[in-house]
Amino acid sequence: MDFLLRVFLLVAVAWPPIAVAAPPSPHVVLIMTDDQGYGDLGCHGNPVIQTPHLDRIFAESVRLTNFHVDPACAPTRAALMTGRTSHRAGLWHVVMGRTILHSDEVTMAEVFRRGGYRTAMFGKWHLGDNYPFRPQDQGFEEVWTHGGGVVGHTPDYWMNDYFDDHYLHNGEWEEVEGYCTDVWIDRAIDFLGAATDEPALVYLPLNAPHGPFQVPERFEALYRDNPKVPDAAFYGMITAIDEAVGRLERSLVELGIRDDTILLFLTDNGTSRGIIFPKGGPVGFNAGMRGKKASPYEGGHRVPCFVRWPGGGLEGGRDIDRLTAHYDLLPTLCELCGVSLPQGVHLDGKSLGSLLRGRSGALEAWPERTLVAELQLTVTQPEKWSRTSVMADRWRLVNETELYDLRADPGQKKDVAGAHPEILKSLTAAYEQWWEDVSENHGRDCEIALGSDHENPARITSYHWNNESGEQRDMPWAHHHIVAGPLQNGFWRVRVEKAGRYMFRLRRWPAESGLRINESADHLEPPEKPFHPLEAAKLEAVVARVRIGEREREAPVAAGAKFVEIAIENLAAGSAELRAWFVDAEGRARGAYYVEIERAD
Repeated sequence: MDFLLRVFLLVAVAWPPIAVAAPPSPHVVLIMTDDQGYGDLGCHGNPVIQTPHLDRIFAESVRLTNFHVDPACAPTRAALMTGRTSHRAGLWHVVMGRTILHSDEVTMAEVFRRGGYRTAMFGKWHLGDNYPFRPQDQGFEEVWTHGGGVVGHTPDYWMNDYFDDHYLHNGEWEEVEGYCTDVWIDRAIDFLGAATDEPALVYLPLNAPHGPFQVPERFEALYRDNPKVPDAAFYGMITAIDEAVGRLERSLVELGIRDDTILLFLTDNGTSRGIIFPKGGPVGFNAGMRGKKASPYEGGHRVPCFVRWPGGGLEGGRDIDRLTAHYDLLPTLCELCGVSLPQGVHLDGKSLGSLLRGRSGALEAWPERTLVAELQLTVTQPEKWSRTSVMADRWRLVNETELYDLRADPGQKKDVAGAHPEILKSLTAAYEQWWEDVSENHGRDCEIALGSDHENPARITSYHWNNESGEQRDMPWAHHHIVAGPLQNGFWRVRVEKAGRYMFRLRRWPAESGLRINESADHLEPPEKPFHPLEAAKLEAVVARVRIGEREREAPVAAGAKFVEIAIENLAAGSAELRAWFVDAEGRARGAYYVEIERAD
């Protein structure tokens, strides 16, 4: 027996392992969290936060350690989905009609669906709430999402609060039990398990740990009373994500597809609450970086990115320090999965396949690049050098005049522009060339379709108002703004798809609230105000008005009415601006925060 065992062991050692070819079409699971920064992970040196499952994925992955996104969420999502800069995709803001992805942009989901993949999205879209901009209009066949950019934004189901909420399932509201993160992860597991023999693209853009900071008590309790923790709920939300990701990991093993799945993890911008700056000094951990969400410094746009594919020959446990970005992921996944882009599609991204595979000479052959991370906070037209970082491998040009040498000064503490005028000049010229290129799309507007067979009626909200001031502070874009009832108004850019008779139902409150136009709802104000306040106002509406293009109609507000319906006959097809508002007896007005438009003929 011992002799036979020794022979077996000798043969096993001497015989080379059988090379197993990677499947031609691996599954793809892309996880992106919201407002989690580079330093909000144990594997990146955070001494307090508990992220054991993400830390293990880090250990098994190829890590892109110089990976950049936009400094805010919606632009990052546009670039990730299209492989193009957010400016080129026509999206540079987070509210006010500039969070909508042009419908003619080709998305990752459309590319992979054409390539034979099942496609699904679970979580935060933030690229349009109406046809033709919804995820199900942009290539995803299975969708569970919330409205707007955050649970609790104006387009979301009234008073959703992360627990036992209503979510949009392929465009229809459904009530769901459970915490939001668990809802998205569990539905992803179900989708993957439904047909493991067919390749699947699963996009998991989790809405946590973005505020409002709501999490099951047991997670927040892990960090409460710890003086090194900037926000116990924020850290708790990240640990809740980590636990759910661990459940997803176990499911990949149980389904037998772990090795045949490309798993990616990244975040959408720098941390929002991973570090704070009270009077006594900073609290939290930001991996030595300057800045946080919305900042042009590294902490605003340098984020984690892990890529794991055991069955595809990607050797884990490696760092790649080359300058890379979110829009590189679409061409990378196309190469790894053998999926072709449609002819004529121009990408700004570059496939990272050779780097990820660790091919001989790939690092040396990788060209030097100049990338731009920028945040625009205007709605009309973007402005040059708005919170801008021009990035080369070694250098960062920030806000046009500040220059930092990251090799000598990774914390960006010393401006060396005066010592390197030639670098300043070179990066400035690169930015000017970039701006001239991407600004061609700045004048394009996204128009919400009215009267389409794909969405009739269309439900639009003040979240997507445009206004002449271009100021976000003027817009009621969250539920607590609606409760406050500010006397603001704006307009929607729309396209009437078919001429005909249209009914406009104007509401002060969303239909699901059951509230009347002139009813107060102060008692419903959320206990936590996570977003900027707007000045509260009372208004007893007596008249409702609608103007679309040159057509204007009005109707009285009946006592106890929940909405006012106004008909416009023979409305012509085409582009228009739409306004809707309520007026009191003194002539004061507030916009109709919710409007339903139905083609009635």
